[in-house]
Amino acid sequence: MYSLNKDLSNRIKDVNTDLSNRFNSIFNKDKDRLRNFIQSNVGMILTLEKLTGSELEDIKIRGGLVGVDGSNNRMGGSYPHYIEAFQAMAKSTIRMNEPIFVSRVYTPLLDERIQNNLDTDEEIPEENKDSILAGLEVEAAIEAVKRLNPHIVLMDGGLIRYNIYAAEKWQELMLLCIEKDILLAGVIKDIKTSIIGDELKRSFKDINGILYDRELLYGLLNYGEYIPIGEDVNKKERKGYTSAFIRSSLLPMVIGLDILNEQGQYLEYISRLVLSLTPENSRGVPLWLDIVDKEVKISDDMLKALLERYLDRGIYQRFFVSERDKRS
Repeated sequence: MYSLNKDLSNRIKDVNTDLSNRFNSIFNKDKDRLRNFIQSNVGMILTLEKLTGSELEDIKIRGGLVGVDGSNNRMGGSYPHYIEAFQAMAKSTIRMNEPIFVSRVYTPLLDERIQNNLDTDEEIPEENKDSILAGLEVEAAIEAVKRLNPHIVLMDGGLIRYNIYAAEKWQELMLLCIEKDILLAGVIKDIKTSIIGDELKRSFKDINGILYDRELLYGLLNYGEYIPIGEDVNKKERKGYTSAFIRSSLLPMVIGLDILNEQGQYLEYISRLVLSLTPENSRGVPLWLDIVDKEVKISDDMLKALLERYLDRGIYQRFFVSERDKRS
């Protein structure tokens, strides 16, 4: 039984009260009114049909689907005595026994940029994890496009992050896909946009704070409905992407979808594919991306086993076993 701290309990209750006071007036709005507002200001709410058997067979004939995801894990103590492993994976639905892995291992102990600063009190910023992982995912996708020639590439996450963290490689991947007529899309499990909220604040001056689409769309769409986001409100459109929200499972949460502007005419087709590949009683993610996610994952046990096997025992113990690990 946990020992309950009364002060901590009260502070959590305060958060609940504050969130309720701030958002209930929005969440309690008439559902039909909010749906009508979205259709007038963001995009039409449309119903998707799953792909037919012949359409799925056509994807198979044209090279199938490749799912791409990445993972990282860290072992050791505090800076700089840790080691971090990164890997990305691209896996085809057609050539399942030919997964493509791209990996990297990082430790500040071998970073030449900080060698002369280890004796100071100033901590050097860690290498950007997002840049490493995004770069590896794009590398895996490029290799898959070249080697496997799929019909569709599904990235795990929004496409705009590759603009930010892996711009040069991402440009190469986009050009390759456009040249080879390969559809490139990103599935966003945890949407962080505030498109609907921004429009609500523009229309109703008494609404304050950030209203995220994740909360506003919770339970608002029916299973199989989607919203192609209008160009005039989609901030990603200016970065080169066409986007949509989809309720792809019976879970009331909505996911997001990005595709290239150059392939914008396929937004409904890719949305139908996502719906077709997502089990009804799931968290809303296409099954193939869930499979890739599980296979690319670097677990604690896996990383520990790799370090114990391939590092000299003295190096492992001296540099990467923390005091906490020794206690356990």
